[in-house]
Amino acid sequence: MDFLDQLNASQREAVTYTEGASLIVAGAGSGKTRVLTYRIAYLLQQGVPASRIMALTFTNKAAREMKERIEKLISNVQSPISNRDAYRYLAMGTFHSTCTRLIRPYADLLGYTRDFSIYDTTDSKSVIKAICKEQGLDEKIYKPATVLSRISMAKNSGIDYREYGLNQQLLREDREMRMYDLSTVYSLYEARLKAANAMDFDDLLINMLRLMEISPEVKQKYQQQFQYILVDEYQDTNYIQFKLVERLAAPQNNICVVGDDAQSIYSFRGADIQNILNFRQVYPQAKLFKLEQNYRSTQNIVNAANALIHKNQHQIEKTVYSEKEEGQPLSLQPYMDDRTEALGVATKIMAERRKAKGERYGYNDFAVLYRTNAQSRVIEGELRKLNIPYRIYGGTSFYQRKEIKDALGYLRLAVNARDNEALLRIVGFPGRGIGDTTMRKVAENAIEHHRCYLDVMRSPDETGLEVGAAVRKKLQTFAQMIDGFHDLSETMDAYAFTEHVLKMSGVMTALSMDRTQEGIDRAQNVQELLNAIREFVEQRANEGIDYTPITDFLSEVSLQTDQDENLADTTERVTLMTVHAAKGLEFPVVFIVGLEENLFPSQFAIKPQEIEEERRLLYVAITRAMEQCHLSFARQRFRNGTFSFNSYSRFLNDIDKRFFELQRPAPAAPRHDVITSFRHPEKPATPKSPIPVTRNPSPVTPSPFKPDERVSHRVFGVGTVVRVYRDEVTENDKIEIRFDTQGTKTLLLTHAKLEKISPDFA
Repeated sequence: MDFLDQLNASQREAVTYTEGASLIVAGAGSGKTRVLTYRIAYLLQQGVPASRIMALTFTNKAAREMKERIEKLISNVQSPISNRDAYRYLAMGTFHSTCTRLIRPYADLLGYTRDFSIYDTTDSKSVIKAICKEQGLDEKIYKPATVLSRISMAKNSGIDYREYGLNQQLLREDREMRMYDLSTVYSLYEARLKAANAMDFDDLLINMLRLMEISPEVKQKYQQQFQYILVDEYQDTNYIQFKLVERLAAPQNNICVVGDDAQSIYSFRGADIQNILNFRQVYPQAKLFKLEQNYRSTQNIVNAANALIHKNQHQIEKTVYSEKEEGQPLSLQPYMDDRTEALGVATKIMAERRKAKGERYGYNDFAVLYRTNAQSRVIEGELRKLNIPYRIYGGTSFYQRKEIKDALGYLRLAVNARDNEALLRIVGFPGRGIGDTTMRKVAENAIEHHRCYLDVMRSPDETGLEVGAAVRKKLQTFAQMIDGFHDLSETMDAYAFTEHVLKMSGVMTALSMDRTQEGIDRAQNVQELLNAIREFVEQRANEGIDYTPITDFLSEVSLQTDQDENLADTTERVTLMTVHAAKGLEFPVVFIVGLEENLFPSQFAIKPQEIEEERRLLYVAITRAMEQCHLSFARQRFRNGTFSFNSYSRFLNDIDKRFFELQRPAPAAPRHDVITSFRHPEKPATPKSPIPVTRNPSPVTPSPFKPDERVSHRVFGVGTVVRVYRDEVTENDKIEIRFDTQGTKTLLLTHAKLEKISPDFA
């Protein structure tokens, strides 16, 4: 059987069109990965050498999954592929990992050594923090995360530090944020990275582009080597990635990009939706393929998502459809407050688990999606009360734990003596009597003499470092140890080298001496690191690579993404995550909470294009659901230390009411995190006398409010009108309202400032 027979007509057409540019618009759940996998297998079947194919992804997880599928595919079907291990030689990986491999052999052309370090976000923020401190800048204004974000956005737009200082728009934005010296920080940051023989994530892409600009020979070599280029998730590419792909694909332009403009949600990272919308303008001969059959979700879920996304003006027109069962309508549940919403979600999970005695859904089948990380707190609290196990997707990953970063710091410094950030991290662990004051002197001396920190520690007399004889000896001893490690790093494989470094540096001894549970956990984590390195070496050996230096493992680890790690835990748990983190995943049952104005869409989304991205974000959330999708919003939400009163999201009006089922408003849950009154803890409150009710009230002036209507008050929240009447004593019109969380109150009608709540969602 021909493996192409396993594809539908649209998929098959997209797979077999291999010459020239092509754009595959893949709707949610339409088999995007399947098409990429089969296209590569088809190229191999047609006799294209694996080394001529480049496939670029956004996560290592996606690259691994594709490689595994290709291996399985070509081993299980009858085909003329002579070398069934061909998939091993594919240039397949993330943009960053692929650029790292292509840059290293020519790093000297860029002014680096082949052993350059790759700084992760933590390293970069540490450098920026040090620069701002040296420059005497206010740390409350120049927050490292904010500064790094600005620098990263500039790099992804192709703006270097020289151009930044001349860009009036960027400088105006900096002034608005009171960051008048950001261009200076950018310049110093770049100089500090270069001095450390290090690149950050953005530099890997920029330097790949720069390498092809300064060396026509290298550009021609790579253009001839990679005859077929495939790009996954093309809607998420930024300007630099667009230029890279364009440069590598020339002049043959055998480029195939796959993506979905309806799922472009990463503009805050620099992604530019115009890359996919304008693809056929850049490549006029490109052929367009649309994958519109959704294999993931029921018809109701797909139809609701379509109704939503069709409200966007800027998109590639397509109509996704499903041939699965019609399925349940989406449920829409109004709640009185965020605590009630969280309790409602937890209760529904328990109810679904009880159906068929839990045989239908396991905890892994549930996901709770929210717009901001802060929303998880109250949800976690209610899940814990009902003993529902959960995990926060996007939490501290294995390679970000302190003990792991310490161990990796030794390895980084051993191969790159100029890696100052690695040195600062490890010099004090285990303790060697080299304190912060000494290292401050080393850093100042190194900057003054344009040396790396290890150079100064190795030969303190050469630069006139002012430290005592005892401290000088300690610095030299440490430098000698690192130099010894460096010599071994070039001869020992990654596992043997790491084992030696962790033993001789004293790391393993120091960890083993801490017998607290936390200490035991840290030691076990470092042992797990050794296991990971062993597996890495063995995997490479299986691929025919006899020798794996530690630099290969460090490159792999430094480019890990959230999706590469956070789902490694196989324990049955409900998954909690932001919608941004959920992209690319799927779950049988999905809860989307917090569908309120100023939350979803975000209060920061003002421009039309920003609202369209927020709508795409909700589209992504809905299309994660396979069988059930539960939407909810809260009238009141505890945010920033106070209650906010909310109207439901405008996006709910975009979805045809045929596709969802409105639930009755849930009663408010008692809150324990808000002080509602002040009283002595040992004295019960004195009961108030009943308020006398007028038996025959005077006629009231015609009022817009009627009994049983739902209204919202800016202080007391949401409630139901009991009656409107004329007070005979004061001759004032009054309104009596039974509030959901504040009890029954009587207000002056003329001063109440009430808002009616739409009956659709009341």
